[in-house]
Amino acid sequence: MQPATRLTRLPDQLFAKLIQLAENLQQEGHDVINLGQGNPDQPAPDFVVKALQKAAENPRYHRYISFKGLPELKQMVALWYDRYYGVNLDWKHEVAILLGSKVGLQEISLALLNIGDKALVPDPGYPDYWSGIQLAGGRMEKWPLDPRTGLPHADLVTEDIRLAFLNYPNNPTGQLAPPEFFDRVIVRAQNYGTVLAHDLAYGDIVFDNRHAVSLLSRPHGKDVGVEFTTLSKSYNMAGFRLGFAAGNAELIHYLEVLQDHLHCSQYGAIQEAAMTALNDSDEFVYQLKCLYQSRRDAFLDTLPAQYRPPATQGSIFQWIRLPEALSSSLYCAEALAQTSHVIVAPGLGFGDGGEGYIRISLTENAERLRDAANRITDFFATRTC
Repeated sequence: MQPATRLTRLPDQLFAKLIQLAENLQQEGHDVINLGQGNPDQPAPDFVVKALQKAAENPRYHRYISFKGLPELKQMVALWYDRYYGVNLDWKHEVAILLGSKVGLQEISLALLNIGDKALVPDPGYPDYWSGIQLAGGRMEKWPLDPRTGLPHADLVTEDIRLAFLNYPNNPTGQLAPPEFFDRVIVRAQNYGTVLAHDLAYGDIVFDNRHAVSLLSRPHGKDVGVEFTTLSKSYNMAGFRLGFAAGNAELIHYLEVLQDHLHCSQYGAIQEAAMTALNDSDEFVYQLKCLYQSRRDAFLDTLPAQYRPPATQGSIFQWIRLPEALSSSLYCAEALAQTSHVIVAPGLGFGDGGEGYIRISLTENAERLRDAANRITDFFATRTC
């Protein structure tokens, strides 16, 4: 049997291959340090789990609920945005509940792009942006990030660009964007009718007293865009599969129309647990951010100066430039796994702009990260690829 053409357009799933490689090495008895995925290793807050357990007993959630999600959760999202970013949202029309932000980041392309429409994607950037564009039949245009600043050039937002993806804190580079950058891109989007889609998955995980910027907090940001946030990273709720989109009411409507056809909303008890997370977790999120920063520092402090990259500013990742003799990120990632049993993500998996880099995840404890840093150092010192 032959698949539909849309399936053949999809990019290879980098992370599925990383998982399989790690599992194979573990089954062979190796001590594998898996730093290839952004999969939080800590549990969700106890009070969130208890809220889920209690909500599961509510018969209301044993039946279908509104396909648009719980109104109470939408209200809580609006309150969360006001508290964290000073953004005023009409929860009825400017918030959509998602089965994880990954789903929404693909659905925005399906909701907006016709065959041949162009969409800008950060290069390097999160590969799932590509998937939605390809499923929609759109044309993906690279939006190169300056290696020094981590920012793309705003002037690439032109009249033939229908959709442009932003992501700060950035995956994979870990860099932040200043308010002035958002302002420049928003002006371009206004001038040319481009929709901005901002991936704010790591907005809470920022280091060294920095702060992430919400697209919606900038002048006219809500006029031209929509922002995607997830509970996966800030609350260790990756398996709960819940996120939300907020922003322009017309764009939110498009997403909800599409979801009416694709989904039946996330389980209501999970949505109620999410309300608890958004309302009661400020101290938990702060402590989690501190944990990731201490892990980052433990890893970087172990690397010799000649291999030590600039410290990541946010996200749960550290972006590392390979030594000049190790230019092929894919080959090096495979060799590092086979010889040192450390799983990393090759930079090429995030686009051509990622060649010459690897990404490590800070989802192991400090001791394991120090061990990984020593193994990587030994590999850098003795290998060429």
